[in-house]
Amino acid sequence: MSTTEKEINQPVRKGSFVLENSKSLLFIAAAVVVLIGIYIWYQNVYLKSRAEEASAKMYKAEQYVGVDSLATKAISGDSGYPGFEQIADEYANTKSANLANLYLGGIYLRKGEYKKAAESLGKYSETGSPVADPLALGLLGDAYSELKDYKQAATFYKKAADKAANKFTSPMFLKKLGLVNEQLKDFKGAQEAYEKIKSEYPTSQEAAMIDEYIARAQAQVK
Repeated sequence: MSTTEKEINQPVRKGSFVLENSKSLLFIAAAVVVLIGIYIWYQNVYLKSRAEEASAKMYKAEQYVGVDSLATKAISGDSGYPGFEQIADEYANTKSANLANLYLGGIYLRKGEYKKAAESLGKYSETGSPVADPLALGLLGDAYSELKDYKQAATFYKKAADKAANKFTSPMFLKKLGLVNEQLKDFKGAQEAYEKIKSEYPTSQEAAMIDEYIARAQAQVK
């Protein structure tokens, strides 16, 4: 019998890895079960409870959103209800906190606080919504455009236009994409964005005078 065969056929010795680490292995197995239990509780009980609490508290801030004179209350809250900043901070990982970041981005844009707008919108996580997701991307494009970071703006306008193609938001973001591409001296990219409006969204408001934009960009293409 070869040395290898002898080693294979030898019984497990007392000092083997399995015996020496049996307690450790049992501990690890038990720990995994406990962690799975904690995760299930965290997802189905803790987060659910926090999400319901956040949703119940946020409605007042939502009432302030459309009124410019109440923008500060929408952000910071009032004596009885938290604002979007507190909701986003204290209820992280909930849908309400995610939505609060989107609201904050829009409010900061209206207030001309573009860096804060970009920071809040950057925290927004996609939800699969055909409305909120492209809007968040487009607003990020607006924030970077106002900050004169046209390369970033172009990136987000393109994502916004492609995210949920429709005749309402897509042509708007495509036009903005064309404009920032012109700022970047990317006149071919600008022309392509404008021509996409003409070919894919001919009945949109943006398509009405798009031939002028196409001609302007085309004249600069070398």
